[in-house]
Amino acid sequence: MTRVSLFAQDARTKSRNAAEKRFRAYGLSAIVVALLALVWLLVSIFGNGLPAFRQTFISFPVTLDAAVLDKAGNRNVAEMAKTTTIGYAKLLATSLEAELAAKGIDLGEVKSKDLTKMISEESPATLRNRVLADPSLIGQTVQVSVLASGRIDGYYKGRVSMESAAKDKNTSPEQLALADQMQSAGVLSMQLNPGFLTMPDASDKRPEAAGLGVAIIGSLYMMVVVLVLALPIGVAASVYLEEFAPKNKFTDLIEVNIANLAAVPSIVYGILGLAIFINFAGLPQSAPIVGGLVLTLMTLPRIIIPTRAALKAVPPSIRDAALGVGASRLQTVTHHVLPLAMPGILTGTIIGLAQALGETAPLLLIGMVAFVRDFPGAPPEGLFDPAAALPVQIYNWTQRGDPGFVERASGAIIVLLVFLIAMNAIAIYFRRKFERRW
Repeated sequence: MTRVSLFAQDARTKSRNAAEKRFRAYGLSAIVVALLALVWLLVSIFGNGLPAFRQTFISFPVTLDAAVLDKAGNRNVAEMAKTTTIGYAKLLATSLEAELAAKGIDLGEVKSKDLTKMISEESPATLRNRVLADPSLIGQTVQVSVLASGRIDGYYKGRVSMESAAKDKNTSPEQLALADQMQSAGVLSMQLNPGFLTMPDASDKRPEAAGLGVAIIGSLYMMVVVLVLALPIGVAASVYLEEFAPKNKFTDLIEVNIANLAAVPSIVYGILGLAIFINFAGLPQSAPIVGGLVLTLMTLPRIIIPTRAALKAVPPSIRDAALGVGASRLQTVTHHVLPLAMPGILTGTIIGLAQALGETAPLLLIGMVAFVRDFPGAPPEGLFDPAAALPVQIYNWTQRGDPGFVERASGAIIVLLVFLIAMNAIAIYFRRKFERRW
């Protein structure tokens, strides 16, 4: 009889070991490919979006001539409001031309009307609002820092070149050359742009002035509605189904439907919200209350399922001990089971809110894609005012032709990613802080 050593590998053992090595290599390759794809995605997003947080500004003194801004001379805001942005635009152009002359910068072939085009169309409105808010400024010389036009800003961000400017009716190589002189003289500079997070959306002609202010507030209002409605309803439904409901065909049917609702495409909830909340209930389109209600319906199954899993994870001995010392079923649940299941409940809730924050399709169907310039009011009235949302604002900007809006969309994606990462980090923190191991 031939003896076989245990330390010598036969053909079958070698084949199994080789298969195991291949499997490990496949798994490692998949991880590497996934990481490379993630890195490529993040580099693309941050490379295109970070410039949105910096903007080109033109700084110069402006004399607020009372003969132009307050012809009556009585500092009446209602009468001063009759001066349109056209008057302020001329004032800005005149002051900028005077500042360039004082700096010894020759306009060359750039005419006064071309100099005006180098300033963003949003700047006259900004100056006008500043004057109307403080009429005492009239007659003074104030230092202003106004947005440069989108083409000038694009020139310093690499989107516009001398060659492309020669073919563009909105700018010219002479304007770009003048911008270089202004930069050398300290009149023009790149600065941080907090307005990207605070200003409202802008028209197609003013990508440099577009901001996320209305979208951030709209998303915040919707998340408040979702939290106030989905958390108590979802937890109450989970507690009833897990702790009190009898096990019969009816509860089995409810559980199956909850699992199915979690897999329903989000656009279906948008159609449901359009039919019920807008067409039937008559709530206003593009309002955070409608968006919040739609996202609540979508989030409920995503809260109920992890909440039930957290309740199941509590050992039965906890319930038996509480009932054994005379506690009622309700006292057992509220005093013992729920506190122990709270980490899982909070984690599921925050992740559900994070998923709702990034939803776009249902919000498009209820009209939140509309162009909104005015900020919504304070709650509760503000919940019924028109507003935008972060994912819808990103979609809106990607549909516009100016390359400046593509930059804005990538910047908005960065903001949305920051919110999502923060919410997931909070979920991890709560899970680790309150987690109990049995």
